[in-house]
Amino acid sequence: MEMQQFYYDNKIVKKFIYATLIFGVVGMLVGLLLALLFLFPNLTEGISWLSFGRLRPLHTNAVIFAFVGNSMFAGIYYSLQRLLKARMFNDFLSNLHFWGWQLIIVAAAVSLPLGYSTSKEYAELEWPIDIAIALVWVVFGINMIGTILRRRERHLYVAIWFYIATFVTVAVLHIFNSLELPVSAMKSYSVYAGVQDALVQWWYGHNAVAFFLTTPFLGLMYYFIPKVANRPVYSYRLSIVHFWSLIFIYIWAGPHHLLYSALPNWAQNLGVVFSIMLIAPSWGGMINGLLTLRGVWDKVRTEPVLKFFVVAITGYGMATFEGPMLSLKNVNAIAHYTDWIIAHVHVGAMAWNGFMAFGMIYWLIPRMTKGTLYSSKLANFHFWIGTLGIILYTIPMYVAGFTQASMWKQFNPDGTLMYGNFLETVKEIMPMYTMRAVGGTMYLIGMLVLVYNIIQTVRANKKVQDELAEAPELQKIGNARIKGEKYHTWLERRPIQLTIFALIAILIGGIIQIVPTIIVKSNIPTIPSVKPYTPLELEGRDLYIREGCVGCHSQSVRPFRSEVERYGPQSKAGEFVYDHPFLWGSKRTGPDLLREGGKFNDNWQFNHLWSPQSISTGSIMPSYKWLFDNKPMDLSLTQSKMKAMVKLGVPYSEVQVTNGLIDLKTQALKIEDNLKSDPDFVKSYEESRKRAEAKGEVFVPMHEREIVALIAYIQRLGTDIKVKVNVK
Repeated sequence: MEMQQFYYDNKIVKKFIYATLIFGVVGMLVGLLLALLFLFPNLTEGISWLSFGRLRPLHTNAVIFAFVGNSMFAGIYYSLQRLLKARMFNDFLSNLHFWGWQLIIVAAAVSLPLGYSTSKEYAELEWPIDIAIALVWVVFGINMIGTILRRRERHLYVAIWFYIATFVTVAVLHIFNSLELPVSAMKSYSVYAGVQDALVQWWYGHNAVAFFLTTPFLGLMYYFIPKVANRPVYSYRLSIVHFWSLIFIYIWAGPHHLLYSALPNWAQNLGVVFSIMLIAPSWGGMINGLLTLRGVWDKVRTEPVLKFFVVAITGYGMATFEGPMLSLKNVNAIAHYTDWIIAHVHVGAMAWNGFMAFGMIYWLIPRMTKGTLYSSKLANFHFWIGTLGIILYTIPMYVAGFTQASMWKQFNPDGTLMYGNFLETVKEIMPMYTMRAVGGTMYLIGMLVLVYNIIQTVRANKKVQDELAEAPELQKIGNARIKGEKYHTWLERRPIQLTIFALIAILIGGIIQIVPTIIVKSNIPTIPSVKPYTPLELEGRDLYIREGCVGCHSQSVRPFRSEVERYGPQSKAGEFVYDHPFLWGSKRTGPDLLREGGKFNDNWQFNHLWSPQSISTGSIMPSYKWLFDNKPMDLSLTQSKMKAMVKLGVPYSEVQVTNGLIDLKTQALKIEDNLKSDPDFVKSYEESRKRAEAKGEVFVPMHEREIVALIAYIQRLGTDIKVKVNVK
């Protein structure tokens, strides 16, 4: 049989690795800044684009899609070529994928701090960037599938199954969750509303973790662990069970993020059942990875790459045991909305994804540069300081979560809340936030050590070049199964059929959960008293989204005595029918706001947003002084926003849309009049007018500023459902 010579494309792998290093540092620096903002909330006071609410989605997107994403692509491009014994299908597509992905990351890094956000977790980017993501993802898929079809290796190795499932599932998730109605070049509204939007979002959110942060890294595990250990994978049969059960079951588990919410109980219970089932395939994969290392544990003690891999797989096992446990309703009642969840997700991100990426980079760079690693001692130092950083980050967050849950639920003998003031909990967990910042700093130091070690390795060794390889051409044998050939063995040489079966496996759960919730109206009973937002409230809601308030405040009251006593009646599905998007949140750094409307007067809300600490001693909420700036809020899209809402089913009449700006001004003037009931406000207002006139500036009346719109939205929250409140 004639041998064919060809070159593996190492240069594209190098590009993705370098991008991983750059964006890893950036993403972790932003994360550290966010940790410091918990301790010093006014550290970036007055700088809108450095506020916590705008930086939080930047951190999550930078770590997930820039750091983890680039490392994933580096590993896939390296392993795929060698497993298929073929160069990537098209060099132009490889480079288009790389540069397109980096441009998307830059677009995110610019747009998110500027406040262009949909507010949907892990999917905050606006519609033009969403389209770009879809296009670049298709480029990646074409390049991968094209390489598979021109392969010189007959059977598809287990890692490639996971790569295929990653491609098809992420495409489906991204497209359906990102269905939006554009209003302008950088503003859109989700086509789903309320409960439906929540279900689709967490179908995406949970499975973005599954199919962007888990399945591709399991593929990398199946390739790199045997390579580094120089041993075959422990169990081929277990890998088959692991793959098919994981991709089928995972897609059902999204509703466990919405337990005790307004989501129909049948959907919640389905999520719980399949989440518990996830333990089996997840731990099957972990066991397969760890047992592949049997017989080489002496090597683990001395080889830093294997150390990273062992901790990564262990972190995967911990996170995938904890996840199903958190989906149990009695556990979820304690953990949800607390820092326990922050600890949980960082075990996965820092240990599983981070350490897999680090180990992979330490192994790849010396091989691609035809030399040795600059310093194994530095790599070992990175391992230990990184491991210690994970411990010092996560353990305080677990403690903080338990503290929050227990304090929120405590009652006095007379039936009143023991800790009625939310800030009592915040003050109690501040030491844990300090430790979190220390742990994050240590992890970042490890990242910087990696960067230095890789730079020195590249300098000392040869330039990365494409690698010469040799393999025989694949001989065609037809589609029929060979006598005695097992079904899965046949499937492994039929990539199209494998892809179709994987697509079917992941679609079943999504269809069964989402379609009935969208089509069957009885799942979302309406409430006659719930009305659409006024034009001013709609603008205020968009400001709430722009400033990332949903990152710290929930809008969902669960059916617990403690929450009903603290916040008011539990959430009802019909309350959210006009919410595009939903804003239930996933973390309570501050109190729930679903019933906030009317609890305090307009002056309180005004002063609280100007200086939270002056109103609530010990608050870690930042000030929003740019909302008070002497400039008019942008109302150029108000009527377009109302028209878009009409298309989405919100019952604005033609008269309401036509008179939208008039109604907005009327409501804004009323709020300004309410503010003038405070002599201190009147005094400072007149002083600011005089200062503006002295500078020759045009003075913008308070009713035309952004702060009035945000107050209008906050004062509307929950008022459609009659709740007795004491206005202060």
